[in-house]
Amino acid sequence: MKLLLYQNLSYYRLVEQLELAFPRTRHVDTVSLPGQADRAIWNRARDNGFIIVSKDDDFRQLSFLKGAPPKVNWLPVGNAPTSTILRILTNRSSLIDEFVQSPTESLLILKIPQDLSP
Repeated sequence: MKLLLYQNLSYYRLVEQLELAFPRTRHVDTVSLPGQADRAIWNRARDNGFIIVSKDDDFRQLSFLKGAPPKVNWLPVGNAPTSTILRILTNRSSLIDEFVQSPTESLLILKIPQDLSP
């Protein structure tokens, strides 16, 4: 499963730690897309089989407008710390895998679970 982390997620803190659960995770900074427009990121993800992971509502909207591919994991978590985002993704890896395998789903919303809320 190939996740592409958007620029609003920490490259240095997440990519390496997600390697076990999501071995082919990349960040927009590592695939020559830092600061690029959302459409450019969307197109790169679509053309290269990535699932976009972002806190940015723009990708949620693009998912509604265009559908998959690419699929989008939207994290409406505000300014949650990177450790919380890491736990959300790793604790729900099986849900993410089911989402990726679904031929009809294009958007997965992953909120902060109650046990991780402040």
